[in-house]
Amino acid sequence: MDKNLLQRLISGFFYGLVIVLCTTPLGAEYIGKVFPDIKQYQLYYGMITFFMLVGIWECIRIMKFGKGWERFAVIPVSMYVFYLFSKRYFMQGFSYNFNLSEFLALFLIVIAAVTLFRFKDELYFESGKLIFTVIYVPLTFGFALGLPEFSAEGYFSLEVFMLFVLIWSSDSFAYFSGRLFGKHKMAPKISPKKTWEGFAGGVILTLILGFFIEKYYPELRGNWMVVGFLVSVFAPLGDLVESQLKRNFGVKDSGNIIPGHGGILDRLDSFIICAPVVYLYFILENII
Repeated sequence: MDKNLLQRLISGFFYGLVIVLCTTPLGAEYIGKVFPDIKQYQLYYGMITFFMLVGIWECIRIMKFGKGWERFAVIPVSMYVFYLFSKRYFMQGFSYNFNLSEFLALFLIVIAAVTLFRFKDELYFESGKLIFTVIYVPLTFGFALGLPEFSAEGYFSLEVFMLFVLIWSSDSFAYFSGRLFGKHKMAPKISPKKTWEGFAGGVILTLILGFFIEKYYPELRGNWMVVGFLVSVFAPLGDLVESQLKRNFGVKDSGNIIPGHGGILDRLDSFIICAPVVYLYFILENII
């Protein structure tokens, strides 16, 4: 077996294992046998916080922060923003109304993506790098804290795990559909391998998977055919955003924390965009 392939398989296995341990009751049960005082919600919060911190460091590396005050301010500012989201969303459920702060946060994510593609020169300023990093990493991961539905005992349902399943599946479906039928490139300068045929195949097959999740896991929040559609549309966008970020600054990988796969931002580029979108859907579904 090719050494690089073996490395990818091993590191991919451990990455998937971390997701399972930190987002499912089964994982929490196994962790609890070794560390009985650790609760599932602590595992999930710790995982998201770790991903967020590594993501910030990778952004500093990708965007080549200088030695000005922005480089030293980005981590404390990001931690403060993440803390505000933790306080507001984590284990709070969906009993409150959707208000201006959520609209503003989601609008900022859209503005950051538009700036990345249309006004990239703004990101060469140190202040632009700081603002983009704070929006792209802690703001998006902050929304992810509000996705699970917690019980009084600290356990939560499988929304986050199923979101990862849909993202992984959507990516695989699009890849194989593109290999079989792909002719028309989506964004040849940013991601040459993506095709419209692959995108269409990813949408259709992810919708089908969403149907089965909805059928066999009716306790989950929302309609998972809708979630599947949202993931199939926004997961490729998340990949394009991260690819454009690396392209703007001439970087191949965001990092090497996952050998053979790159960095956290490389692995979670789709999750970063899908988490706020799915959170918005859950909120709207709850209100309506």
